[in-house]
Amino acid sequence: MWQCPLGLLLLLLLPGESALGARRGRGRRELAPALHLRGIRDAGGRYCQEQDLCCRGRADDCALPYLGATCYCDLFCNRTVSDCCPDFWDFCLGVPPPFPPIQGCMHGGRIYPVLGTYWDNCNRCTCQEKGQWECDQEPCLVDQDMIDAINQGNYGWRAGNHSAFWGMTLDEGIRYRLGTIRPPSSVTNMNEIHTVLLPGEVLPTAFEASEKWPNLIHEPLDQGNCAGSWAFSTAAVASDRVSIHSLGHMTPVLSPQNLLSCDKHNQHGCRGGRLDGAWWFLRRRGVVSDHCYPFSGREPDEAGPKPRCMMHSRPMGRGKRQATARCPNHLVHANDIYQVTPAYRLGSSEKEIMKELMENGPVQALMEVHEDFFLYQGGIYSHTPVSLGRPERYRRHGTHSVKITGWGEDTLPDGRTLKYWTAANSWGPAWGERGHFRIMRGANECDIESFVLGVWGRVGMEDMNHH
Repeated sequence: MWQCPLGLLLLLLLPGESALGARRGRGRRELAPALHLRGIRDAGGRYCQEQDLCCRGRADDCALPYLGATCYCDLFCNRTVSDCCPDFWDFCLGVPPPFPPIQGCMHGGRIYPVLGTYWDNCNRCTCQEKGQWECDQEPCLVDQDMIDAINQGNYGWRAGNHSAFWGMTLDEGIRYRLGTIRPPSSVTNMNEIHTVLLPGEVLPTAFEASEKWPNLIHEPLDQGNCAGSWAFSTAAVASDRVSIHSLGHMTPVLSPQNLLSCDKHNQHGCRGGRLDGAWWFLRRRGVVSDHCYPFSGREPDEAGPKPRCMMHSRPMGRGKRQATARCPNHLVHANDIYQVTPAYRLGSSEKEIMKELMENGPVQALMEVHEDFFLYQGGIYSHTPVSLGRPERYRRHGTHSVKITGWGEDTLPDGRTLKYWTAANSWGPAWGERGHFRIMRGANECDIESFVLGVWGRVGMEDMNHH
């Protein structure tokens, strides 16, 4: 019998082994679900071309990873159902691929299926049938270009992304986050109460209400997407003033919801309202605490009826009133009604506002909010010109009201001294400087000094003992 040298035997066996192995692998490959049936999601991607791979016949290692599967660049891939890489036909065969070229949109390094709808901040984007990515072009409330422009300029304040505003358009910000109606001239021409500074009287360079009246100045609330700053700023100023004027015997956080739901005369709840009407209601009807009547919040597109009023009061004589309903919050029983005296308007000179604030407590101010104010994160705010080069729709403003709590001055790195007011907003504690902001003082920045109101808490001797 012919003796076969061992080496040759190995050589003869090996191709058979490898052919067998290939057949086993190929068998698996033939049973694998074809890519073409599932749709090649990024026809036009670079696969065979990237690796310069094109193989004759069946070559299992002529394969590349493809979106969690494997695709091939060999001729065998091109069967009735195909597991070819997306660019196999045009790159290896020089023919158009046998399926519509694109079944998705490439955007930001990801593939999006056709006709899907996606959100990019406040804009809705769709992947069109021919693979074009199309987005609405609404100006967003959080605008990275504006943030960068403010932070690169020398404006004295820092801008950033407040996450609660992400996904809202600038129009929605103006519509749902402000909510004070500019008062008619009959109100803006209210007699001003002039605070007289004595000759030689000097006001301190800095003052903060919470330092003079510790524990009597309340933290800012969050109006959410309720255009109710008219009720929030009124309740905020009244809470502080009732606490100060009762010498701390009463320290309520007054209920904005009580005003939003019950002050109906010419007021529109979470769709805006007037300061004069809010103060009239606090004087004539009074409101309960925020614990007793908590804020119900409101999403802007709720097309339901406005929440009905759950708190009423009746006169007890001497102008005082008492509640005739239980607290809407069933865990709280104290439904005391708090009232104020008529609101008065201050002169718009900064010294008069400062003296009133220092003697009697925080005051309410109307202000014009512009597109850049939403991005405020800290520093001394003034409206910047960064949107001037952009289309009109990027420049929007609306009327808002806030509580001024103090003042101070700051020296900038370039040696300029900036005088500022400190004020509490009603966009929650995560916005700005823990819910507060500083704004240029003495220049009527954003109209903040043009309409400023004060009020006295209605406090009698019996209140001093009763609480």
